[in-house]
Amino acid sequence: MEHVILALGLVLMVEGLAYALAPSFIEELLEMLRALPVATRRNMGLAALALGLVLVWLAKSLGA
Repeated sequence: MEHVILALGLVLMVEGLAYALAPSFIEELLEMLRALPVATRRNMGLAALALGLVLVWLAKSLGA
């Protein structure tokens, strides 16, 4: 359970940092995302999911 809390905390820190440092850039990114077709957004999400899985696997194999 503590790993889930740690992961959630890290995600919130990165998200919060992005909004704190560049809020107007985030708005521009959201506008660009809205312009993309749903299928493209879905594929981007699946790619991010796969990359995250690889990174977690790599971290675990390195002893994290």
